[in-house]
Amino acid sequence: MSSENKKVDRFFLGIVTILILAGIAIFVSASLGILAKNEAKFYGVLLSQLAFGLGGGIVALIACLKIDYQFWRKKSFYLFLASIILTLLVFVPHLGFSHGGARRWIALGPMTFQPVEFLKIGFIFYFAAWLSSIKSRTNSFVYGILPLIVLLSVIALVLFRQPDTKSFILMIVTGVAMALVSGIRVRYILGLILFAICTLGILVLFKPYLLERVKTFIDPSQDTLGSSYQLDQGLIAVGSGRITGRGFGQSIQKFSYLPEPQGDSIFAVVGEEFGFIGGTILIFLFVAFGMRGMKVARRAPDSFGRLLATGLVIMITAQSFMNIASIVGVFPLTGVPLVFVSQGGTSLLLSLAMVGILLNISQFQKKQL
Repeated sequence: MSSENKKVDRFFLGIVTILILAGIAIFVSASLGILAKNEAKFYGVLLSQLAFGLGGGIVALIACLKIDYQFWRKKSFYLFLASIILTLLVFVPHLGFSHGGARRWIALGPMTFQPVEFLKIGFIFYFAAWLSSIKSRTNSFVYGILPLIVLLSVIALVLFRQPDTKSFILMIVTGVAMALVSGIRVRYILGLILFAICTLGILVLFKPYLLERVKTFIDPSQDTLGSSYQLDQGLIAVGSGRITGRGFGQSIQKFSYLPEPQGDSIFAVVGEEFGFIGGTILIFLFVAFGMRGMKVARRAPDSFGRLLATGLVIMITAQSFMNIASIVGVFPLTGVPLVFVSQGGTSLLLSLAMVGILLNISQFQKKQL
């Protein structure tokens, strides 16, 4: 190893820049479906995404780039605790509100946001700090895997009441990845995965909406006007794009058929307008983001930096591929946004903040000889 590098990883920054620019273009095109129905709503959605999400996100990225990543270690417990309390506020009358049968949003005047986005980051901060503090004791069940079980149990109590199963799954995936990087014994991790699968299986049996999604995943043709509608319309959109797509802005499905084309279904618009080639390029960009991000993690100067970078990269890439996989029918519909692309000002802002933290870690990366 040689001395530390004080410059940000420009290649990683370049990948993020391309994703953001592509995301803006795709989002604007997908939002034309709203314009055809409600002009005022279209401009409201556009303003929220570009001003709050993108504008605020760039400010957050620059701020997090300038904050030494060790700051997050020192404040990790308080940030995690604050994120738990913030997420619980969705149950406070006149503050939290329901949409689509789930209580996941907080309204502050004209602004609404999902506090679970803060919980995702708070979890990564605290678990990275914990694992880096126990060092060689990660092989111990008590110090290694048990704290992850406790953390996930606390989070489950909060999220299952909303309900928000998709975010819980993302945290399981992220926690497992961080545990693997820290050196926790594989048999403990496999046991945790098996326990999580059994828990989610039991949850599916007792939650009708989850059971319906699993049935739709297994047989998309069972209720084409009901539970299978979104998946079927998404597949029609992707299929109609063929190899090269209809062209930018030329999607038909976004106007009358796709539910929330600017949100959960946005990859279907990508497939229809840019075809197999365009969809593959977007997937490749997320693969490149994940690979370069993990390189930043591997070259971090200490265990906390390595674990923090791993958690942030896995959270973003896992969420992105979960969205894409659900639209093309290889994973049950989840409703998670496509990072940097889908509607969601809070999600975009915090995703860019996570990028800022990753860029800060890259400033201290050790160069390979």
